[in-house]
Amino acid sequence: MIKRTLLSATIALGLATGALAAGGESHIEDFDFSFEGPFGTYDTHQLQRGLQVYTEVCASCHGLEYVYYRNLGDHGGPEMEEEQVKAYAALFETFDPEIDDFRTAVPADKFNASQFDGAPDLSLMAKARAGFHGPAGLGINQVIKGMGGPEYIASILLGYTGEEKEQAGTILYENTAFPGGWISMPPPLADDLVEFADGHDADEHHLAMDVAAFLMWTAEPKMDTRKETGFYVFVFMVFLAGLLYLTNKQLWAPHKRKN
Repeated sequence: MIKRTLLSATIALGLATGALAAGGESHIEDFDFSFEGPFGTYDTHQLQRGLQVYTEVCASCHGLEYVYYRNLGDHGGPEMEEEQVKAYAALFETFDPEIDDFRTAVPADKFNASQFDGAPDLSLMAKARAGFHGPAGLGINQVIKGMGGPEYIASILLGYTGEEKEQAGTILYENTAFPGGWISMPPPLADDLVEFADGHDADEHHLAMDVAAFLMWTAEPKMDTRKETGFYVFVFMVFLAGLLYLTNKQLWAPHKRKN
């Protein structure tokens, strides 16, 4: 498996103790993602950068146990070449019950599970969290802004104020996006923590957006196909409605003229 950095080990310690919170309201920022709206699509390059952030920062603690390595080459996803997928999978080891031992992962294997009990799996996190709710929890804002799962993730990553406190032997970090205002996970991101292969800006804001977009893809990998299919169905329904209208007029025209 990928060797844990000092930062990853620190994050793991914070996650293992669980997230404790007390007081305060959370603030979720409305980010502008490319996949939002009925015609939005995933940005392939952003997904590739998000995968890199996940690999270098998150993978040592958090898993993606519902995602196969081969999915990284799927249309609408990171769209990595076959050899790239093989090379990426080979960075990890997976437990094979047939040999009762670990072996090098291959594209047909799933990503590893979370390495610590307190670190949640991130496969479906973008769909499991709602960033926007609306007055009295009615969900009105979701009609305009969407569920807000990716916004929730990005806001958590960017919501640290720098304030700390100790409670029950655990160091808590103030976070404006976390429910309650305090979280036990230390700030995982920093400017230029990751050096992107495409030369894209690697400030903390972009790191958070890229990994949030990637986690949205892991939660809904077929979204682009679903939207494309929905568009064709809509066009077909409009065409069919037009044909039915013209057919109706043709059938009833002789009777209406008699009257």
